[in-house]
Amino acid sequence: MPLLAGFATSLSLIVAIGAQNAFVLRQGLRREHVLPVVLTCALSDALLISGGIAGLGALLTSSPLALSIAKYGGAAFLFGYALIAARRAINPGVMSPADHAPAALRSVVLTCLGFTYLNPHVYLDTVVLLGALANQRGADGRWLYGVGAVAASFGWFFALGFLARKLGPVFARPRAWQFLDAGIALVMTTLAIWMILP
Repeated sequence: MPLLAGFATSLSLIVAIGAQNAFVLRQGLRREHVLPVVLTCALSDALLISGGIAGLGALLTSSPLALSIAKYGGAAFLFGYALIAARRAINPGVMSPADHAPAALRSVVLTCLGFTYLNPHVYLDTVVLLGALANQRGADGRWLYGVGAVAASFGWFFALGFLARKLGPVFARPRAWQFLDAGIALVMTTLAIWMILP
């Protein structure tokens, strides 16, 4: 059934630990602008998956310049965020929602958009891969496949963002935030290096 196939394939691609998921997890733990963040991620996936089904994937893969811009811009963005996370890991603090000033919504959403659209792999996963798999389902089945893929994205990001707060007691200690930020810095650096390698 196209709906279930789209859901399963999309979920298997999204669940892998990456820059976007690490950011959503951190925002969920901070309980800061969680709804705008998860909506930004899920709606972006819906837009990209729809674009892939409509034929944007073929156009994207035919433009080496667009892929290069996304590749090097995304790597620079990830390196920058890795440095910020590393600095937080060196100077950890308790991040209780009650004792820190929230970041501006605009800043958080722009950062989220950066993690989403400056990562060339998001285009390969959503626009190219999911778009191609959906289009193998025929004129009717491709959009059902897309609905399943989008449903998986919404389910995953909402679960990640809003269930992260259940880990609040664990992250009441600076050491836990230190490990999380060190892990985020490592993931971001690894992804950035992998992104620019031939």
